[in-house]
Amino acid sequence: MNNHNDPFTEAQREGLYRAIFERRDVRSQFLSDGIPNDVLARILKAAHHAPSVGFMQPWDFIVIDSPVVREQVLASFNEENNRASENYTGERRKAYRNLKLQGILESPINLCITCDRSRGGPHVLGRNSVMEMDLFSTCLAVQNLWLAARAEGIGVGWVSILDQTQLSEILQLPDDVYPLAYLCLGYVSEFLEHPELQTKGWRSRLPLAELVHGNRWGLPLEHQALNRYFKED
Repeated sequence: MNNHNDPFTEAQREGLYRAIFERRDVRSQFLSDGIPNDVLARILKAAHHAPSVGFMQPWDFIVIDSPVVREQVLASFNEENNRASENYTGERRKAYRNLKLQGILESPINLCITCDRSRGGPHVLGRNSVMEMDLFSTCLAVQNLWLAARAEGIGVGWVSILDQTQLSEILQLPDDVYPLAYLCLGYVSEFLEHPELQTKGWRSRLPLAELVHGNRWGLPLEHQALNRYFKED
């Protein structure tokens, strides 16, 4: 076993960055193959080892394989997706309606990662000024899970077009528990070379050099040589 103080080997660093750069939000490429229990357990363990404010660990994981539950979630998605399409007009609305934005029934497993906003009591260390830190902490658990899943060859898709009140009712969540991320998990036919919304022409990745500031908003970096390392995808 590696000493925790040992530096990562070059291969380990490459594996980490590969998972980061090849992670995709999967909607259309799910296979019906089930996820072995040991693989799912490793992914959940990775999520559980995310950092959290005050070490409150506000997350819970609801593993959903019930067709009945998933049909209810899909109905909520369809309703919200129809409403969302009304935000656009003309060709943009047509393009939106042609996008596949969920794999609720196609993926073998759905997973809801929740945030218990009462965990740790009313005064959580580090949460005095920014009360949303519990939500941010749970997002880190989502990212841990996503990267671990990619390393295991598992695709993940985040279904964000859901009414959170309806979802809470479907999953019978307690009042203080917020359904932060509804995810679809499964093996996939392929991981796309680029994010699907980029491939479909919905949006492009912003140049990193335009997003890095020095000391204050809008000021350039003092070390301009850093910009040459910002390579676009």
